[in-house]
Amino acid sequence: MLKTVDLRCEYEINPQSVGSAKPRFGWRLETDTPSVVQGAYRIQVARAADFAAPEWDSMEVRSDRSQFVEYGGKALKPRTRYHWRVRTTDGRGEESAWSEASWFETALPAGKWSAPFISSPVPETGRSPRPIYLRSEFVLPGAPESARAYVTALGLYELWINGTRVGDAVLTPGWTNYRKRLAYQTYDVGSLLKPGKNAIGAVLAEGWYAGDLTWLKLRNFYGERTAFSLDLRVKDARRAERSTGRAPARSRGGARERVIVADETWKAGTGPVRYSELYHGECYDARLEEAGWCLPGFNDSAWVRARAVAFDASVVVPQDGPPVRRQRRFPALELIVTPKGERVLDFGQNLSGWVAFKARGRRGDRVLLRHAEILDSDGNFYDANMRTARNTVEYILKGEGEEYFEPHFTFQGFRYALVEEYLGKIEIGDFGAWAVHSDMESSLEFECSHELLNRLHHNIEWGWRGNAVDIPTDCPQRDERLGWTGDAQAFIGTASYLMGVGPFFRKWLRDLASEQLPDGGVPFVIPDILTPIITREPKIKESHSSTGWGDAATVCPWTIWERYGDARLLEEQYPSMRAWVEYIRAKAGNNLIWNTGFHFGDWVALDAKEGSYFGATPNDLTATAYFAYSTDLVAKAAEVLGKKKDAASYRKLHREIVAAFRTEFITTSGRLAARTQTAHVLALVLGLVPEARRERAVADLAALLAENGGHLTTGFLGTPWICRALSENGRLDLAYALLLKEDYPSWLYQVTKGATTVWEHWDGMKPDGSLWSADMNSFNHYAYGAVGQWMYETIGGLSVDTEDGAGAGFKSVLIRPQPGGGIDRCRIAYRSAYGLIRSEWKIEGGVFSLEVDLPPGTTARIVLPDAKETIRVGSGTHRFML
Repeated sequence: MLKTVDLRCEYEINPQSVGSAKPRFGWRLETDTPSVVQGAYRIQVARAADFAAPEWDSMEVRSDRSQFVEYGGKALKPRTRYHWRVRTTDGRGEESAWSEASWFETALPAGKWSAPFISSPVPETGRSPRPIYLRSEFVLPGAPESARAYVTALGLYELWINGTRVGDAVLTPGWTNYRKRLAYQTYDVGSLLKPGKNAIGAVLAEGWYAGDLTWLKLRNFYGERTAFSLDLRVKDARRAERSTGRAPARSRGGARERVIVADETWKAGTGPVRYSELYHGECYDARLEEAGWCLPGFNDSAWVRARAVAFDASVVVPQDGPPVRRQRRFPALELIVTPKGERVLDFGQNLSGWVAFKARGRRGDRVLLRHAEILDSDGNFYDANMRTARNTVEYILKGEGEEYFEPHFTFQGFRYALVEEYLGKIEIGDFGAWAVHSDMESSLEFECSHELLNRLHHNIEWGWRGNAVDIPTDCPQRDERLGWTGDAQAFIGTASYLMGVGPFFRKWLRDLASEQLPDGGVPFVIPDILTPIITREPKIKESHSSTGWGDAATVCPWTIWERYGDARLLEEQYPSMRAWVEYIRAKAGNNLIWNTGFHFGDWVALDAKEGSYFGATPNDLTATAYFAYSTDLVAKAAEVLGKKKDAASYRKLHREIVAAFRTEFITTSGRLAARTQTAHVLALVLGLVPEARRERAVADLAALLAENGGHLTTGFLGTPWICRALSENGRLDLAYALLLKEDYPSWLYQVTKGATTVWEHWDGMKPDGSLWSADMNSFNHYAYGAVGQWMYETIGGLSVDTEDGAGAGFKSVLIRPQPGGGIDRCRIAYRSAYGLIRSEWKIEGGVFSLEVDLPPGTTARIVLPDAKETIRVGSGTHRFML
């Protein structure tokens, strides 16, 4: 029987604040019948749950499209819930019943945020002001029919109503350039309100808005005063009642609507959170708790009136990325007493988040925790690589039995916690580490017969989780934690297998476009806090963009298009993509060789000079190679979007760049002028080597590997593609040999040293146990985990089929496992928008067997090892032997 299930609007199930005038719908088909494709669909959208008088009835549309189907009805009203459902017909004419109804709610009118921003009028002294507590009370004549709170802040906030914390998101409203885009969150708070007196409160901390940022200790980057803004709308069907308290009422559609805003009638004070910084940690003094501060009837006479803060509210937008939430609790596994006598808790996993604990003691006793990723070679606590980030949590007991605490406005990157002070007995069951990151659905399962590779996959996944706290960061622990564009573009191909990253990168790419410079240049980090500072450096002042970093503007939108089929995001980002290529064209000049300005290049490559982070591959070669790459992506995007003139223009430019590259960097004898691994990797993967010279380039790359004992020397730009450069050019054997090496430098070397994430340096921890320089030695840095994409596509054998141009979003799948390296089985499962795609192969007694599951609505091209022909199949289960 055909069913229509898993209804989503703009990637989400029942989203609460859709800002698009034409939201898009998606669904999956379920059936036991094989080779099913959708033949038609019908969508209804209505304000009434019974679908009476629908706003839109698409009627039957003959189409196999089931993702990103655009709303086509009447103009949607703001702040309104709409119900929707869909029924489908398969290619054989079988019709499903109507799906279960789903819903979405529209956002506030665009650019119409009307609530004021408020803060405390009391000036704070010291480097880090105390978080602000805000409160108010209001009266409702009856139980609300519905209530929505629209909330944002300049800083970080928690919202409380009648003694209950609202929602489970943390670190809200997230990090953007608050002068250009400030996200608000929407909460359904109807169940928290009651007839009569109600109380509402908020806690406000500095966060990214005004707290310490970067190793330069930037403060107040976006503003000097944190502020809070709330627009609470309460609907009460009892229209005859009169509003009381500070809750103005107005009639709307037969219902009474009361509007409560945070204004200067609110009270401001301080509370138990005495200090909170993202980098440095938090101090919570339980002795300062004021019971009932967010309950009706609290005596706030000692508090002061709040003060309005000027802010351009036109930049306030509905949240367009996933919220940050607590994801998984890791119990403490062991209490270690180090050779120095330190008491250290081991949680078994390097993560971003915080420690939650229970404690007992006298009033005024302290629990003091410091955080670290590793222990040193002697087994002692080591946090020198945190640089100036203190990563310290202090809890002061009130002395009332068992007390529970977890931080509010900070996070740490750590595996170990040093209990620097606690007079009570440490019970490891009282301590747990919460992994905290943006809430994205896991989409990949990978397991093979090589256990170290399975652990590497785990490390790659947790490296990504630890660096996905609202933005894609480089690392989550030291005084950095920035949205480096180079790391993001290198890893997005892997990230989009691991998790559903579409909304996450949609948000970040909008931030990127909003901060792209007038000449088309892309800042090193997004949000951009470095351009005003770092361009003071003599070597950088003439350039604010780097090859391999700014290319995030082209690589990320194209990857989201390929993996999810999101053409609207591609269209939205197309001006940014084009502007980046035009920026490079201007820098490169008529000869199309980009040889000017500052570049990070093949960052932290092992062929760098002693004491340098800059790899040996010439910057003009890497810059021109990426110029070709980004131009090719813009041409492809133009083709997808139907921009034929642009497509032809950029295709021509791409050919000219390739020709210029060959003239400049390939000798008359057919060799690359730069004898580095990365030079050969880029030239091979990006199609810059003439076909007649490809065999020599591959042989030279193999020779360079041999000269280094079969090990890589690549950095940020070469590493993501080195295995692909080999496997696509007849050296699958070398790709496996490289991946499976266990000695330094290699991916598995880190695994054998006990890593649970991916490191910044191949030799962050050296074979003798000594450590790389503490000034830049992260043990959670996902960029080198980009090899995951090769593992999933080559060992697992699963990828989008781009052959006919219609496979975006895994509608067409390529199943092409390429066994090697002694691996005799592999299972990979990817949860696409169409459903679960599974490929499982094994070799037994010299016989290769493959089993594939495809969801309805998809097709696959199967390429068996060493086979010259391909097999095309539809949905269902398929088995092959060779």
